[in-house]
Formats: sequence, C-alpha cells, structure tokens
Amino acid sequence: MTLPKTGPEQARSDVPQRRPAARDGDRPGAGGRPAGAEGRTLNAFSHGFLALWAVMIVFPLVWIVLGAFKTDAEIGTSAWSVPSNWAWDAFGRGWAKGIGDYLLNTVIVMVFSIPLTMLLGAMAAYVLARYEFRGNRFFYYFFVAGAMFPVFLALVPLYFMVNRLGMLNTYQGLILVYTAYSLPFTVFFLHAFFRTLPTAVHEAAVIDGASHTRAFFQVMLPMARPGLLSVGIFNVLGQWNQYILPVTLMQQRSGTDPDRSVLAQGLVNIMQQQGYEGDLPALYAGMTMAMLPVLVVYLSFQRQIQSGLTAATLK
Repeated sequence: MTLPKTGPEQARSDVPQRRPAARDGDRPGAGGRPAGAEGRTLNAFSHGFLALWAVMIVFPLVWIVLGAFKTDAEIGTSAWSVPSNWAWDAFGRGWAKGIGDYLLNTVIVMVFSIPLTMLLGAMAAYVLARYEFRGNRFFYYFFVAGAMFPVFLALVPLYFMVNRLGMLNTYQGLILVYTAYSLPFTVFFLHAFFRTLPTAVHEAAVIDGASHTRAFFQVMLPMARPGLLSVGIFNVLGQWNQYILPVTLMQQRSGTDPDRSVLAQGLVNIMQQQGYEGDLPALYAGMTMAMLPVLVVYLSFQRQIQSGLTAATLK
C-alpha cells in the first residue's frame, strides 16, 4: 500500500514542473523542422543566388576591360588571360572612330532629359500623393500602367508622331521621348516617397503663408532629396544604356544629315562598320569608356541610393 505524500514532498509534487526554454534554433517551424534550420537554408540559398548574380555581372565587365589592353591575336588565343603588354593604343583608336562624338551626343540629350524628367515626375507624384481630388487614383494607375507598357509596341506610332513634328534625328525629339519614357517609373517611385514625408511640416509652411508652389519647392522637395537622388540615378542608368529608342528616332535620312547617334547606338555602328576587318581591342576600349561614367556615378552615390530605397518603405 502506498502512503500519501505529506509535508514538503506533497508541496514539491503539486508545483508544475517547468521545462527548459527552447532555443531559437530548436523551435519547430513548418512541417516540424526547426525554424533555425529553415533560416540557414534560406540564407544560404539567397547568398548563393546573389553570388551567382555578381559573377554573371562582373565577369563580362572584366573580360571587356582586359580585352581593351590586348591585341586581336591575344583575344583570339585566350579571352581571360592577362595582357602581355598593357598598351593604351586601343583607346586612341576607339576615340578616333567616333566614341567622343557619341559620348557628347549622349551627354547633350541627358543634360536636358534628366532634369525635365525629375521636375515633371516630382510635381506629378507630389500632387497625386498629397492632394485628394476626383480622378486621383485614375491618374496614378494611368502612370503605373505606362511603366508596364512595352516600348516595342509604341515604336511605329512613335516614329510617325516624331516625324510629323519634324523632330527625327534631333536632340529635342529624343529628349521629349526619353522624358515620356522615364516618367511612369519616376512618378510611381516618388509617389510612395512623398507619402512618407510628415504632413505637419507642409501644414506649418501653409500656415506661415507659403503658397502651394513655394511649399513644394522650398519645403517638400528638399525633404525628398534621398528619393530624388535614387530615382535620378536609375533614370541616368536607363537613359545612358537606351538603344531601341535612339536607333528608331536618330537615323540619318540623307547624307547631309549630321550623325547624332548616342553611345549605345554608336558602339553598334562601330561594330558593323568593321566588317571582317575587326578591331576588337578598339571596340572593347569604346565599351570601357562608355561604362566608366555610369559606374563612377553609381559607386559615388551607392549609399544615397540605398537610403532612398529604404526610406520609401519606412514611415
């Protein structure tokens, strides 16, 4: 016969026994597996994918830069070997074939297209984000739909429209097209950014007597500088590498028309003009000179781009 427990033994038996707290790595996740194991698997997969993506981006760039210092024989023998003689002659030949003119044409177009895109995009995004009026959502989704519209479907009507305006093979025609092409993404990005800005600052400026225009340019626009810088860099990269629009709108219609080809279009022209007498080092040198400016701009403003991208998602 078992006697009932009394005294301290009874007290100890009545107290519920606590199990040791499970560590984060031991907590079960979906399917009964530890959550820590899932997190490590996801991190390994994401880091592996990013490493593969970096290799796919960096290796072609290294190949192009190394090819600019080689001879045709060295390029044909081994594409990845280090040049035996680091000669700069290819850069001179590439510049003589018109890289300088193509670079100048690109800069002329973007000096006007980028500020015009940022100005119109910021004004439209600010009004859609801060003011409620009938048709607000319609215009917003109209811009969003424009970002999803393939530019290839608009090439033929765009060509006839620009031709009717007499702007084929002109800087102003390409500037207007670049601006219209970049506006949807600019409005979409800045709309989300302007909604994160504090409303109290705008209200204080209006109470102090500032007009809507003055409040926008002197109060809200400086506060949106990180977002403007981020989307501006994206527009620079997109317009710098644009090929299909200039090849459609910047063709010489006669021998007397000046050659206003931009950089991406000019590099293709150099490759086609070489024919069987290929000068690959000069072509690689031209490509190196074409990518250096945007690479320097991106590396210089990398932190600002990251802060602008994250600021639009946090409030």
